[in-house]
Amino acid sequence: MHFTILGEIRNIQAIATGASVRIRKHLAEKFGEGRWRKMTGEATIQLEDGTILRAELHWFEAHGVGRVYFKRKRYLDW
Repeated sequence: MHFTILGEIRNIQAIATGASVRIRKHLAEKFGEGRWRKMTGEATIQLEDGTILRAELHWFEAHGVGRVYFKRKRYLDW
């Protein structure tokens, strides 16, 4: 299910860096070389049906590339 992030992402933490990022090779091929990190954080999101919820998100980011592959892991206020 697709979603839109509303506002800012809070409580951001790196959960994997360097060789611990399992899809590092794929990310480098698709988006370019960089110091790839897997990140986690909390944000308010809007689902396709219009429902607004807080959720834990995971994504990858690298300096000069930005944030890619956002994934909703769980709802926080369900």
